[in-house]
Amino acid sequence: MSLLVVGLSHRSAPVSILERAALSADAQAKLLQDALAVEPVTEAAVLATCNRIELYADVDKFHAGVAEVSTLLAQHSGVSLDELTPYLYVHYEDRAVHHLFSVACGLDSMVVGEGQILGQIKDSLATAQRLHTAGRLLNDLFQQSLRVGKRAHSETGIDRAGQSLVTFGLEQLAQGEQVADWAAKKRALIIGAGSMSSLAAATLARAGVQEIVVANRTLERAERLAEILAQPGGAAAAEGFAARAVPMASVSGELARADIAVSCTGATGLVLTAEAVAAAVAGRTDGDPLTLLDLAMPRDVDAAVHRVAGARLVDIESLAEASADAPMAADVDAVRTLVSEEVAAFGAAQRAAHITPTVVALRTMAADVVAGEMGRLRGRLPDLGEREQAEITQTVRRVVDKLLHAPTVRVKQLAQEPGGAGYADALRTLFDLDPQTVAAVSRADNGARGDSAAPARTTTDDLNRDRS
Repeated sequence: MSLLVVGLSHRSAPVSILERAALSADAQAKLLQDALAVEPVTEAAVLATCNRIELYADVDKFHAGVAEVSTLLAQHSGVSLDELTPYLYVHYEDRAVHHLFSVACGLDSMVVGEGQILGQIKDSLATAQRLHTAGRLLNDLFQQSLRVGKRAHSETGIDRAGQSLVTFGLEQLAQGEQVADWAAKKRALIIGAGSMSSLAAATLARAGVQEIVVANRTLERAERLAEILAQPGGAAAAEGFAARAVPMASVSGELARADIAVSCTGATGLVLTAEAVAAAVAGRTDGDPLTLLDLAMPRDVDAAVHRVAGARLVDIESLAEASADAPMAADVDAVRTLVSEEVAAFGAAQRAAHITPTVVALRTMAADVVAGEMGRLRGRLPDLGEREQAEITQTVRRVVDKLLHAPTVRVKQLAQEPGGAGYADALRTLFDLDPQTVAAVSRADNGARGDSAAPARTTTDDLNRDRS
């Protein structure tokens, strides 16, 4: 395993850099394709969220891998390498596994314990599978990270340590009030119809807002979200609740009517300027403040809105400052212990899987030797009956199996320990195994697993005989 991750997040970079480095879906796809084209990289996956951009890669050379991946991140983000480098972090092998598992558990989130990251990891894996940039290692890694994250949320109280980014942002807008009390009977404008916007809309509907207006570049998507929100027995809790969809051109007018505006789009420029917000505030008739939550990266709402009288803006930068990471210490410690155990288990499984093709190749070579010798015996003793030939063949096979049993079982055990990859090299050298045969076994195993690969495991019948 030569797993490398290079990235930046809210912990390593200011929001201004994260905002400039944000990758669109098309940019992520191009980054993956370009990553696979450089020599050190054999697999690649991108994890891009509102507060992190990370490229995971299976590389055959560490220093060359870091240089190539860093350069690619700079090229595709539009931030120069010199400017980006001070904010990049690098993790390799077990440390890279530990990092992703921690991310999946919510330990590295802006709001510790938030669970939305699991959906984003799942989407990242799906994209890499669709583009055929994820092979055995990254399939195993990302799928196991999802399992580890689910374990953390089901077996510990990490959920109590923090809330999702949407809930946390709404709590900041509520300024100490219960969100349900603060939002009751208010009018909300949701700009965007993606997963984050949908979550914000559902949260506000449950909190008791009177009306939700959804605006989106594609009106059909806005209409679908509004229809879901308005369904009987759906998210809405307030009597007389209404939801409707409008085109983006109607945002300015709707903003003047709204009490709460939540924006999270994939736009590369500002969706709401300070002038537009100021005009909306001036057009309000009730005198109540206009509260805005900007969850987009790069930002949808002009930062100058912080200075607009009658408006209050909470954005990613505000949330980063407000998140003091004060979770329940015992729950966080429990998750950290879980992560450490899972990292050790994953590393052992990967090291064991690394030696499997070598053991299979050894078994294949032994079987070929038996077949060859039996062929010679039949040539020298043509009058030997079929029954005698079968008995001799079975006897020779049993001898070979018994001779190979102990060393193959032991080498698989040793391979699971740190540095265990060297045992596979020793086995290939001792038995003079053809490297191309070993590689062919590995390719065949990877092909049989496909894009939806499960954690590494031995499936060959010969290896099953070696289990003790």
